[in-house]
Amino acid sequence: MAFTPLHDRVLVERVESEEKTAGGLIIPDSAKEKPAEGVVVAVGAGAKDEDGDRISMDVKEGDKILFGKWSGTEITLDGKEMLIMKESDIMGIIA
Repeated sequence: MAFTPLHDRVLVERVESEEKTAGGLIIPDSAKEKPAEGVVVAVGAGAKDEDGDRISMDVKEGDKILFGKWSGTEITLDGKEMLIMKESDIMGIIA
């Protein structure tokens, strides 16, 4: 299914967290927190300013990002869990 976010929204796929701690302990699924990192899958065209001109997006498809713990709306597309969020919910791009 093709999906294109509108305005200043982005479609994000979460990046799975590590299964082990630095010390080698395995973390059970029940103790894991949902990761706050993801990869941008699709980007909207950008919001419009007061004059009707488009404000360009700072993120692009393929960017690895960091976002807030409670950011976005969870959806399922083609059997994959994804998030739709506003660009302002994104804290930064991970290099």
